Amino acid sequence: MKRAVYAIFSISILLGCTTTVSAGSGGEGVPGYDADSKSLETSPVSQEEFALLQKTIFFGPDDVEALRQAQKILKPQISEILDTWYGYVGANPHLLYYFSNKDTREANGEYLSRVRARFEQWILDLTSANYDQQWLNYQHEIAKRHHRVGKNRADDVNAVYHIDYRYMVAFIYPITTTIKPFLAKGDVSQKEADAMYEAWRKAVILSVVLWTHPYIKDGDF
Repeated sequence: MKRAVYAIFSISILLGCTTTVSAGSGGEGVPGYDADSKSLETSPVSQEEFALLQKTIFFGPDDVEALRQAQKILKPQISEILDTWYGYVGANPHLLYYFSNKDTREANGEYLSRVRARFEQWILDLTSANYDQQWLNYQHEIAKRHHRVGKNRADDVNAVYHIDYRYMVAFIYPITTTIKPFLAKGDVSQKEADAMYEAWRKAVILSVVLWTHPYIKDGDF
């Protein structure tokens, strides 16, 4: 019973973050969002290595086009998508932990709200990206924001300072599988919806691989 009450309370905190900030088409007004900044550190992953990663997961131009089409379906549903994801996090204390004050262990509503806005923008970015050097550089910035080398800096919060590697990888599944019902609401054929889903899945895998770079020992990535 205590766990259930905690989950309900946590979800109410998470879903209460929907009105503070929202993503714009170019990220305007999103706190801590700097995907277009020229001051970003250059990704340690070379263009050749990046190309081989894409080749490994069969990610190509058709997927980029499918993602463009997916955005038309997902963009009007972004708030609902984030409600789903945040509800999932709120129902799992071991995940909500990473958004909590490191001293009190209480969920930080402002932090959650700021991250939510960037998460919304991430959906738009992932479905419209050119997957060029600038995009690659920003993935490295996102990577550092999950790791002890840079977590909390963008939001200046007293939160848990590091997200454990195992959840970085494990989170691929919920972020991919939960998108399928939203794509199904589009006015497209089943074949087109399947292509969009596969493109989304590949793009998420590609992103998370890049986000794990700070966790890997030098020379092993």
